[in-house]
Amino acid sequence: MAELVFFTGTMDCGKSTLALQMDHNHAARGRAGLIFSKHDRAGQAMLSSRLGLAREGIEVTDDLDFWDLVTEQATNGRRVDYLICDEAQFYTPDQVEQLARLVDEMGLDIFAFGITADFRAQLFPGSRRLIELADRTEVLQVEALCWCGKTATHNARVVDGVMVVEGDQIVVGDVGDGEDEDEAAGSDGQVGTPVVEYEVLCRRHYMRRMTSHAALAASPTPEVLPFDLDLCPVPQR
Repeated sequence: MAELVFFTGTMDCGKSTLALQMDHNHAARGRAGLIFSKHDRAGQAMLSSRLGLAREGIEVTDDLDFWDLVTEQATNGRRVDYLICDEAQFYTPDQVEQLARLVDEMGLDIFAFGITADFRAQLFPGSRRLIELADRTEVLQVEALCWCGKTATHNARVVDGVMVVEGDQIVVGDVGDGEDEDEAAGSDGQVGTPVVEYEVLCRRHYMRRMTSHAALAASPTPEVLPFDLDLCPVPQR
């Protein structure tokens, strides 16, 4: 029975690694599939994992129609049994509906991978529609961890070392390591361009804007981190 399955979790929990593994497993059994991604860290038309694995795929633009693309492939004699759809949070609601139609009317298995909420803790439109339409939503069991060691539940955007909760919903970056930068250089290498990174946090430290960088700055010594809530005040709105 064909299904639309949405695999989700925070950043750094292995979604893209699982997507690559699932493509490998299905292809090894003689099934034919297509890989899609959008705004991947490795560039356009790529599906990449932080473990260093990568595959070429098809870049999802806002005007791409999944139904038209797959039916055209079938009309031209190409067999398609499944789709791997990474970074699905960036897809439009209409595109998610096209994926559901492919499952229902063409019997394709569709495996979508993405985060649910943005750096403001608000649902991406594509993720919301996937949750509404998917046959199953699977939360990945590989837990990403906050700097305090608890399970991370939120994706925080960090600009030049400071967590922000305002700005464009989509700004491409990767999970940072919390270390200081000698110079503020952007992806184009120019000094002065804001450095955008993402960090996964537990809810407590997300609500208190306490990233690993802020925790180290507030700690009296590098070996002692401020786990006490008194050192993590809720920001004034």
